[in-house]
Formats: sequence, structure tokens, C-alpha cells
Amino acid sequence: MAARRRLYRRRFRVFSRIRGYFFAGILVTMPLTITFALAWWIIGIVDNHVVPLIPDGWNPDHYLRETVGLEIGLPGLGVIVLLVVITLIGALTAGLLGRMVVNMGERILARMPVIRNVYSAVKQIMETVFKNQSKAFRQAVLLEYPRRGLWTIGFITGATEGEVQNLILEEVVNVYVPTTPNPTSGFLLYVPRKDIVMLDMSVEDAVKMVISIGIVAPPDTRSEAERSMPVVSAATYENIDAMREREGRKELFSPIED
Repeated sequence: MAARRRLYRRRFRVFSRIRGYFFAGILVTMPLTITFALAWWIIGIVDNHVVPLIPDGWNPDHYLRETVGLEIGLPGLGVIVLLVVITLIGALTAGLLGRMVVNMGERILARMPVIRNVYSAVKQIMETVFKNQSKAFRQAVLLEYPRRGLWTIGFITGATEGEVQNLILEEVVNVYVPTTPNPTSGFLLYVPRKDIVMLDMSVEDAVKMVISIGIVAPPDTRSEAERSMPVVSAATYENIDAMREREGRKELFSPIED
């Protein structure tokens, strides 16, 4: 009986060790597999749209097919061609002639009713994101959303200006709150600056938390004294909220009457 128990324990240890190796292999291979699959998918989309536009005289695939007799299709050829074309366009538009062509094209687009609005919005967004001095999406913050007592991660996209800021008593900032696990969709909130908690974690670490639905949490790199001292606490203002709901208004103060 004792020998049989020892045999069962030995088999159980072997099985546990094999199971551990299996899960370790999953942890190693799954990220690599998903990364390569996404990269291959993106490269395939770009190649399928760009490679057919390359003239046969400049297309290495055509040369290999007609001269060598190989039908391989060079992967990544379309990506390389696209990067070169974008770089050349940037170099040409940096000169006087290029700027004149761009200005003329913008004047033509400005005469088109719907297209001019789309072009203007896209251009403004791209200029804001790619400017070196831009602070868009450079700061991860913690805020109470969708109600007090619940916390979420957001990203500051800029200071609120114009009519929105003029209508609000407090100084507010634009905060983008992404959805999980897809951070490309989300909500734009105008949050009082005093209600925002700045996070020391990088934007990349915050995005990892959003994509992994909280499974991947970056370590707290602050000092021991800072880690032991809470900064905020969930607070509810039930009396004020109830009063505003009874009066049927959302603003803090009643409108000024002449």
C-alpha cells in the first residue's frame, strides 16, 4: 500500500512538472505568435494595396517571375515602398515648390463643402499629435468615472479652451478615457483639474493595463514613503446631488437674472 502511494505521488509530481512546462511554453510562445501574426497581417494588407501599383520595370517580383522563374512575392515590399514614398513627399513639401503645390491643393479642398471639414479636422489632429512640443497623450491620470467611488485611468489630451471652459466655474482639462480592451474607442471628458490624480506610471504602462483589462499591472516605482501614503479617497456628495436633482438643474449655481 505504501509503495502504491509513493508511486502515485511520483506520478503526480511528474504530471505537475509537465503541466508547469506546458504553461511556461504558452507564456513564451503566445506573445510571440500574436505579435508575429499581427505584424504579418498588417504587412499583407499594405503589400496587397501597394505592390500592384508598382510598375513592372521597378517591381522585383516581376523581375524574379520573368527572369528567374520564381513566384515568391517578397514580403514587406509594399511597406518599404510606402515608407520611401512618404519620406520623399515630406522632402518635396519642405521646399518652396512643394509648399506651393500643397497650398494650391488645400485651396481646392477648401471649396468642397463636406471634404473641407473632414480634411481640416484630420489635419488639425495630426498636427497636434505629431508636434514635438505637443503634450497630447503624454500623461496618464486617475479619476473617478463613471461615478464617484469608481476609479479609472485616463489620458490628458490638452487644456480645455473656448466656450466649454467659459461655461464651467472650475479649470478643466480634456481627458480621454479609453475602453477595454480596445483603447482606440473611448470618451472625451472635461474634468476639473483638482479632481485629477497624476500617475507616475508611463503612458505605455497605462495602455498595457487598459489592453490587458487590468491583468498586467506595472510595479509601483515610487518610494516606500509615497507608497504607504494614500492620496485620494472616494467621496460622495449625496446632499448636493439630491438638491440639484430636486431643482431639476445640472449647473452649480442658478442662472443670473437681470
